[in-house]
Amino acid sequence: TGGPRASGGTAGAHASGGGAGARASGGGPGTGGGAGAPASGGGGQAGTPAPSCSLPLPASARPADTSTPTSVVGTGSAASCTFGELSAAVTKGGVVTFDCGAAPVTIGVTATLTLPTNKNTVIDGGNKITLDGGNAVQILKYYSANFQALDTVVTLQHLTLVNGKATPTEAIPPASEAACSQGWNDGQGGAVSMRDGNLVIVDCLFANNQAAPLGPDTGGGAIYLVGSKHGATIVGSTFTGNKGSVGGAIYSLYGELDIYNSVFAGNVGTGNGANSDDASMCSTINNDQHEVGSGGNGGAIAADGNDFNLLFCGDDFENNLAGSKAFGGALCFTSDNLAGTLSIVDTRMAGNTGGHWTNVTTGSVTNVGTAIGVNAKSITLSGSTLQGVN
Repeated sequence: TGGPRASGGTAGAHASGGGAGARASGGGPGTGGGAGAPASGGGGQAGTPAPSCSLPLPASARPADTSTPTSVVGTGSAASCTFGELSAAVTKGGVVTFDCGAAPVTIGVTATLTLPTNKNTVIDGGNKITLDGGNAVQILKYYSANFQALDTVVTLQHLTLVNGKATPTEAIPPASEAACSQGWNDGQGGAVSMRDGNLVIVDCLFANNQAAPLGPDTGGGAIYLVGSKHGATIVGSTFTGNKGSVGGAIYSLYGELDIYNSVFAGNVGTGNGANSDDASMCSTINNDQHEVGSGGNGGAIAADGNDFNLLFCGDDFENNLAGSKAFGGALCFTSDNLAGTLSIVDTRMAGNTGGHWTNVTTGSVTNVGTAIGVNAKSITLSGSTLQGVN
């Protein structure tokens, strides 16, 4: 798995206190604030309203009920909201809420929080809580050895996750040919890494998280999702300043993405050379392939694998950057068996940088512009403004 394998081709912060779909146009994450604290700058064209999804949101896009929490972190003051209390609550699973006082609170995450795989977990920050990885620690991890097997759901809502860092440890072995891939095989998901779990994100901010910087199969600066049975539903959220070799904000392998009313601005795919399997250029085997290229696909989002679809509705992709000689400044989607579909509704893409192509086997939409690299069965496009098309 990995890059496009295509022939011929080598924003604003979410609104404070909002529910599903609530966000403000313009701006990035606030400094020192909790979820929803706006700052100057960021994506969003001056005076241009953010897109809004005209489709009805699914039930999974609504905030989870937190009226009967399993655990409450804190006893009413900022000082009572410790990492130790948070860790114990997350380990237990169920519904986690916070009682940290009236002001926004940042909790430093000093060790990766491990989510249970045998029960649903909800973490609700109440638009006051920031989880900060300190540019040293991956914030949340869910791991099952299975693949597309579990129905367990992790829900993150009204929460900010910043400065998470996935540190790689498995270097790709050196090869004699210069064309062979370089970098790392691991180090995915700076803020959240999930294998065989299902993810819901409502009204969250992901800022300045980072995954491994180089490698053809690593990335997901904010989120890495692999082998998910039901994929991820994301609504009313903002991803800004996240970095990873593949998928600056999100990297999904074999996991559907349904993303509504969300902003992706200033995310970066930091790898280079994209990814392909070419024995004529590299005789060395890595990840069961003759891997050529070291990532960079998907400045904001990269998705790869068989038999899953992507839906974007009411989203805003601005000023995201794919790596050198890589593809999809906003999105790189490779349906390896050309069975997956791509739907883009009421969405804007502007100022994204990277190579591009559109390859579909059916349907009338054969060009989605210069912000996307895609292999798919078909594409649905409506109500959208895409660079290179409109």
